[in-house]
Amino acid sequence: MIDELRELLGDGKVSTMAEVLEEHGTDRWNFSHVPEVVVFAECRDDVVAVMKFANERLIPVTTRGAGVGYVGGCVPVEGGIVLSVARMKSLVEIAPEDGVVVTQPGVILKDLQDAVSELRWYYPPDPASLNECSIGGNLATNAGGPRCLKYGVTKNYVLGLEVVLASGEVLDVGGRCHKNKTGFDLLHLFVGSEGMLGVITEATLRIIPHPQTRAMLTATFPEFVDAAGAVQAILNAGHLPSALEITDEFTLKAARAYLGEDSLPPGKAHLIVEIDGRVKAVAGELEELQEVLNGAGALSSELHGDEEACEKVWQLRRDFSYSLRATGLTKLNEDIVVPRSKLVELANFAAGLEERTGIPVACFGHAGDGNIHTNLMVEDYDDPDVREQADAALDVLFTWVLENGGVITGEHGVGLAKKRWINEALGEAGFTAHLTVKDAFDPNRILNPGKFLD
Repeated sequence: MIDELRELLGDGKVSTMAEVLEEHGTDRWNFSHVPEVVVFAECRDDVVAVMKFANERLIPVTTRGAGVGYVGGCVPVEGGIVLSVARMKSLVEIAPEDGVVVTQPGVILKDLQDAVSELRWYYPPDPASLNECSIGGNLATNAGGPRCLKYGVTKNYVLGLEVVLASGEVLDVGGRCHKNKTGFDLLHLFVGSEGMLGVITEATLRIIPHPQTRAMLTATFPEFVDAAGAVQAILNAGHLPSALEITDEFTLKAARAYLGEDSLPPGKAHLIVEIDGRVKAVAGELEELQEVLNGAGALSSELHGDEEACEKVWQLRRDFSYSLRATGLTKLNEDIVVPRSKLVELANFAAGLEERTGIPVACFGHAGDGNIHTNLMVEDYDDPDVREQADAALDVLFTWVLENGGVITGEHGVGLAKKRWINEALGEAGFTAHLTVKDAFDPNRILNPGKFLD
């Protein structure tokens, strides 16, 4: 197989070096499996050749972007070929006159955002890994981020895709038009499909005019329930921030230990409120928001009125994850979503789960859309008994989430990490429908096998 691939593609695109196989056998989750070979596609024709080759021989193919996922989505659990699109990093076109950017899948998200920003245009999706995640991975997982409240997730910006199917056929869906009701919505079948329906080789994405300015308010509260109440108060008062981020007591303690006691004002809960728009409008809205936060019982609040100040706050928010890692505990990063009205109940449930199991639970995330990262902080996760206890706690968590109208993943995907809960999450009819779609696009089931559809 490997000799034939080298003949087909050239030596420089095919690797069996041990360190390359190891690197491409894992992501940021805790499981790995090395493939037989890694192929570095550099253009659509390379992808077409690999898929035809693999489909004829029934060889598993797992597509990989930057490899910074959290659920084992790009782990090649059945070996075979890892098809890397990391070298496909051409920003093909930026066309403000059409409101689109055309990109290959290996482009890093921050690079794309910076390129359109130079023209005063804006691509809003902003997962925390934006400096290192690729557009292909964003599309595969329907990535989100803090600004989903106002601007939506990745799928809201996808207008067209070029996809190589398992057979090697090239499928073009959508295009450059911002409205399109021609046939079925095949376009969004591929967004969030975790590499199981096809290989995206080019994407046409919607861009919007860049907000003139942005600003932030940060506030601390006596308890998590007070911060959650402030979230509802802000929305009930008619405000739609670009981001609303909430943080619980455990995370704040870890942040103060990692960053310094003075890094955050006193309080057991923390709220970040970001707004953007026209300069005069933002200035007026800040005053109104300050009143809302004070009325909701904020212990302290601070204004961050320019780009540099806002970036410092976002860096603090990113440091929360590093602070949790610095505790020495293993962070099981769960991106569950609940209806926004259930935020307080989720916090109370997490506290009860910690009391029942002895496993600390750290909650922080996107309060505006109910996507709260509920992190089980586990000691010595490599110990089989500890792992069994942690998995049992996750069973309890996901059961509660589903019973309360929530979902088990908002932006990371299912991958391997959440595979065991997928039947309950989708239901029998939903799971069968997924299999029907899979078999239509990949009848030999060679694309990313071993994941939640098996």
